[in-house]
Amino acid sequence: MSEKKIRVLIVDDSAVVRQALTEILASDPGIEVMATAADPYIAAERIRNEIPDVITLDVEMPRMDGITFLQKIMSQHPIPVVMCSSLTEERSETALKALEFGAVEIIQKPRLGIKQFLEDSRVIICDAVKAASLARVRPVRSSMRKVAPKLTADAVLAKTTSKAMIRTTEKVVVVGASTGGTEALRVFLEAMPLDSPGIVIVQHMPEHFTRSFAARLDTLCRISVKEAENNDTVIPGRALIAPGNRHMLLKRSGARYYVELKDGPLVSRHRPSVDVLFRSAARYAGKNAVGVIMTGMGDDGAKGMLEMKEAGAATIAQDEATCVVFGMPKEAIKLGAVDRILPLEGITPAVVRDAV
Repeated sequence: MSEKKIRVLIVDDSAVVRQALTEILASDPGIEVMATAADPYIAAERIRNEIPDVITLDVEMPRMDGITFLQKIMSQHPIPVVMCSSLTEERSETALKALEFGAVEIIQKPRLGIKQFLEDSRVIICDAVKAASLARVRPVRSSMRKVAPKLTADAVLAKTTSKAMIRTTEKVVVVGASTGGTEALRVFLEAMPLDSPGIVIVQHMPEHFTRSFAARLDTLCRISVKEAENNDTVIPGRALIAPGNRHMLLKRSGARYYVELKDGPLVSRHRPSVDVLFRSAARYAGKNAVGVIMTGMGDDGAKGMLEMKEAGAATIAQDEATCVVFGMPKEAIKLGAVDRILPLEGITPAVVRDAV
């Protein structure tokens, strides 16, 4: 007996986008497009007839905007929602609001006519829908195509058997997260003291979105938070977030840690990839690093965390009870890459202790 397919309702006022998303999702054997709707009112009628497993939802639409519709869904009958927006700089704040109101994921609309982008988006969009289908959502108040092979961190940074320099007084924290990670990172970073060690983060999210996300966190946290730029120094009291669509590596020059941004293929189906960041931390920080893997679907970061542990780093995974999707931490735990499994609220104190 075949597995039950994930049934998706696509809500977008653009017929071109509806058609493109239908073709992309239908290319995955585990996904079925239940229906499409040109606006939230039509979507509501579709939902009355049949409850989808996941909804993809545009932001700007006639008759009712996507954010208002999202609030209604999450307050009345929570269904996993993936916001699908072009996410221009001006709209990024709207996308952040969508996450606050209960959206599980944010993905970019395909840029039609750009073949390579569409092929890359195919994997990202299908994975976002699969992640959403596994999410634990709660009420919030107020024809197969060939997919590119899943690459490892070798595609960006070769594995080395040489050891990082011996333990020093300068520690660095590397963090990986995906589905549900925006809220988890807020909790994690808000609890960080001003004298926290330098922090480097990969959160799977689209291009143009990370800058607004970092800027919002910067207003909420005692430490400073910014979107990483190439060669940014990793310093105490600051967190650097990898920009969407760029891999980020931790490097070291003498006593100075810094980040390097790189293009390159999707690694573990992502760019930026947690595996790439963790491998670089294993190589250049070794025992001086603390690795944290948080909520998210898939296995990105699991192998990299094992490399970190083997290099002498302390490693922590978020526990199942506090994860939106217990995928990435679960895979790291299965590999034996994790020293401790902690609830979200317990991760920051543990990181601070490990960094002493």
